[in-house]
Amino acid sequence: NVTFVTKIGNDLFGKQAIGVLKKEGVDIRNIVKDDKFPSGIALIIVNSIGENNIVVAPGSNGNLLAEDITPGLFTPGKFDILLLQLEIPLMTVEFTALTAAGNGLKVILNPAPAQILHDYLLKHTWLITPDEIEAEIITGIKVRNELSAEAAADVFLKKGVENVIITMGATGAYLKSKSFTGMVPGKSVTPIDTTAAGDVFNGALAVAIAEGKNLNEAPEFANTAAAISVTRLG
Repeated sequence: NVTFVTKIGNDLFGKQAIGVLKKEGVDIRNIVKDDKFPSGIALIIVNSIGENNIVVAPGSNGNLLAEDITPGLFTPGKFDILLLQLEIPLMTVEFTALTAAGNGLKVILNPAPAQILHDYLLKHTWLITPDEIEAEIITGIKVRNELSAEAAADVFLKKGVENVIITMGATGAYLKSKSFTGMVPGKSVTPIDTTAAGDVFNGALAVAIAEGKNLNEAPEFANTAAAISVTRLG
């Protein structure tokens, strides 16, 4: 059971988003319509080797407030995982993370686009999943290999995060948890479009954990999903 929480404008982009989510079987009852701002959009340019540049106009995403979040979402036992990223206001991220963690949900934070995070948010984060650039922006450590990934992971752990996965593209993902430390190998594919590879990784990771896979196994499943995603346009 997946529910998606966001804010959309009263426009074509918002209606299209609702249609896609319905088609995929996602619960849309917690999506809020915004009469003030248009739906957020992203303009994506993909080059000949599959790398992308994205320009984002946040629109209603930037207006998703704590009062827009249905309190019933945090009822103990209703959900297992809250997956967050940073394209909504940081105050809303902090509110939902602290409320969810206080009610027993595992909070997974994909810190994208990267920004400096308060320690009290990190203390309520069960798992953080930055890429190399995001890890560097937040920790100040350049992530270039397994050794530097471990150093960055240690910074997160000292700030109170329980588990860390640093995604490193085709190299794979570096995992540091109580039960496992080291690289989870990536999959070798020929990329066509890398757009949303990180989103796919995080979504698949949450699914794997919700289905009972442990943190040693879940990143392998997520790596496979992300690898498939970059071999397809869009």
